[in-house]
Amino acid sequence: MKRLLSAALLAAAMSSAAYADTIKVGIVGPFSGPFALQGKNFKAGIDAYVAINGHKVGNHEVEIIYRDVPQADPAQSKALAQELIVKEGVQYLGGFYFTPDAMAATPLLQQANVPMVVMNAAASAIVTKSPYVVRTSFTIWQTVSPMAQVAFDDGAKKVVTVVADYAPGHDAEAAFKAGFEKAGGAVVEQLRMPMSTADFSPIMQRIKDSGADGLFVFLPSGPPTLGFVKAYNENGLKAAGIKFFAPGDLTQESDLPALGESALGLQTTFHYAVSHDSPENKAFVTAASKAIGNQAELSFPAVGAYDGMHVIYKMIEATGGKQDAEKAVGAVKGLSWTSPRGPVSIDPESRHIVENIYLREVTKAADGTYYNKEIRTFEKQGDPGLAAKK
Repeated sequence: MKRLLSAALLAAAMSSAAYADTIKVGIVGPFSGPFALQGKNFKAGIDAYVAINGHKVGNHEVEIIYRDVPQADPAQSKALAQELIVKEGVQYLGGFYFTPDAMAATPLLQQANVPMVVMNAAASAIVTKSPYVVRTSFTIWQTVSPMAQVAFDDGAKKVVTVVADYAPGHDAEAAFKAGFEKAGGAVVEQLRMPMSTADFSPIMQRIKDSGADGLFVFLPSGPPTLGFVKAYNENGLKAAGIKFFAPGDLTQESDLPALGESALGLQTTFHYAVSHDSPENKAFVTAASKAIGNQAELSFPAVGAYDGMHVIYKMIEATGGKQDAEKAVGAVKGLSWTSPRGPVSIDPESRHIVENIYLREVTKAADGTYYNKEIRTFEKQGDPGLAAKK
């Protein structure tokens, strides 16, 4: 079976090695099920990029082909990536909301001669699995590390960490603990939950019983994060003065209408806020809102996808329409541009994105809507997680 797969991948790579009039890009993500809004944001970001920059690179038409993985499912993700390469003849893969799904597809890349642009999955290790992986999203270490210092500066001395029990959750736990203890704080308990956890009341009771004056939490954005923030309020932790620290997954813009007043004042660190004040972001938000149909649904996966398409367009331009993964990836090492999120670049060694991380606070606008207001900038942040794992 492995020999048959290898032969199929090699044949697919060779058949597309010559000049192609149409360049196919395969996007894997959650377009149905509980995380469908995140997949909808992938598509909105891609549609926005095409609307602003056109559907051609030189004389080459760019065709986007989508495949649906409703929730984390590494086997399905790998099977769909293989199908895109072998049956559809894609020259580029992108998307990948969940880390296990991205990890599962990386073994296909080198033999298939196909680069992967990670538009969301946030474990540091993904870029180490293949020289043909480029990230345009963020990593958990990158967004969490500044929050550890913010928490200590805010007066927290004893914190409980609560994370989803998978690779990004483990990264979040490690990043916060390393930074918080270095600053002088203490992590008094570390709790891990199955990704399927829906009832957070027992967790809230353990936090209250711990004697901690703060909690740090990471969950994948979607129904779990909305449920956790509601539980934090409904179980009396906010009223008891237990401080809340998290990366921006926990206050994504699409959840704010449902959270309402209960989210006011919550601070998170993240790479993007829809409210970011720049001409590039205003143009992006206009185009992406039109694509998604409702600006209230617009969230961070859209900007990862938008910048992912920028990288793919640069790869197509550099290779002249030929399938050459090594040349394509080489062309974007060190690439810098102004993203809707601010100035960014691709680290030439790690192929990970370097970007600003912002401390944001949930604020109520004059029109009654809620938004993440940027109140501090941590400039040109790389990925501390890669160094920590060496």
